[in-house]
Amino acid sequence: MRTKTLKKNKINVVTLGCSKNVYDSEVLMGQLKANNKEVVHEEAGNIVVINTCGFINNAKEESVNTILEYVQKKEEGEVDKVFVTGCLSERYKPDLVKEIPNVDEYFGTTELPSLLKALGADYKHELIGERLTTTPKNYAYLKIAEGCDRPCSFCAIPLMRGKHKSTPIKELVIEAEKLAAKGVKELILIAQDLTYYGLDLYKKRNLAELLEALVKVEGVEWIRLHYAFPTGFPMDVLEVMNRELKICNYLDIPLQHISDRILKSMRRGTTKDKTTKLLKEFRAVVPNMTIRTTLIVGYPGETDEDYQILKAWVKNMRFERLGCFTYSHEENTHAYNLEDDVPEDVKIARANEIMEIQSQISWELNQGKIGQEFKVVIDRKEGNYFIGRTEFDSPDVDNEVLIDATKTYLKTGEFATVKVIEAEDFDLYAEVV
Repeated sequence: MRTKTLKKNKINVVTLGCSKNVYDSEVLMGQLKANNKEVVHEEAGNIVVINTCGFINNAKEESVNTILEYVQKKEEGEVDKVFVTGCLSERYKPDLVKEIPNVDEYFGTTELPSLLKALGADYKHELIGERLTTTPKNYAYLKIAEGCDRPCSFCAIPLMRGKHKSTPIKELVIEAEKLAAKGVKELILIAQDLTYYGLDLYKKRNLAELLEALVKVEGVEWIRLHYAFPTGFPMDVLEVMNRELKICNYLDIPLQHISDRILKSMRRGTTKDKTTKLLKEFRAVVPNMTIRTTLIVGYPGETDEDYQILKAWVKNMRFERLGCFTYSHEENTHAYNLEDDVPEDVKIARANEIMEIQSQISWELNQGKIGQEFKVVIDRKEGNYFIGRTEFDSPDVDNEVLIDATKTYLKTGEFATVKVIEAEDFDLYAEVV
């Protein structure tokens, strides 16, 4: 009697979008591994799971194109099954089912147990922090909360991720310990809104207490804060940042705009004066803090006057790190009721001008670093350079430090002390001390 050969399935997880999606993919992969499934990240596999982004137009387009690419591979017999999860599929599932029916199944952001079942695996509740990290071994994202309770007019995240839900401190410490045991030296704390952390669980903003617990984890040398909301920011966090060497003097705080008229329409709950005062307080308490922010230009009703207010403020505030995006008109958001009246070419011109200003500010700040010494972590080697980062730089979005690999050997994932010898707009060149 002939037996049918059983082909061993290999599951390929493809991640699109932000660091929160990276984290979710890693959790999915950890669950699959615990079920003895063969799983890879963005390598060849006969079963594909695409973790999509549905935040703004460009991201949605990339997600749809990726789905179509793998559906094509399925039709050509290169892959057997295609599953889609994440924000796009949470937000547009009925449309996707209709438009791209050749996907085996679509899952939303909260349907991990169902997705695992479709992949022939059980959801294991006992797993805390058993993730298959996809980042370089020296750093990992630690998602401390899911969802968002803020009412920002332009943002679709609450539609896709639901209400704010903090993860208990105890669980986050266990997860951090497991990451440290695997050689992770830098934890990048992420959430839709770090400022809100703990309000649902502890009835108070509890980010400072979480940081106090995480600094005790052996092996972790840097803890970095991403995505804080300006309204209601817990100032005790700055005291912990100042006191604890492990907490990077770095804060990512998306401010979006500064014209009072636009801030009100955006439903940000703050004003130009309040925001400026907050940033001055940050700098007073932590004098060498690096502040990263993101801005949106071309929001409905943004006049040239609103834009000039923003432009002058960017010049005046001299942010160490800044990104600028054009407004994306998202259905089912509050701002969707407004007319998307700023022409696309005006949006792009405004964003480019802000980034030009920032480029000059960054160049000037970097010139001041020549001759200074910094502790850097080495992320990778590229060509003739080792690429490192200071505590003032987050991976993928910030400045990098380039060290000549023909003169010095450095180990990726390790720390080194370097002296800056040259500086460009966004990158530093250094030699090992």
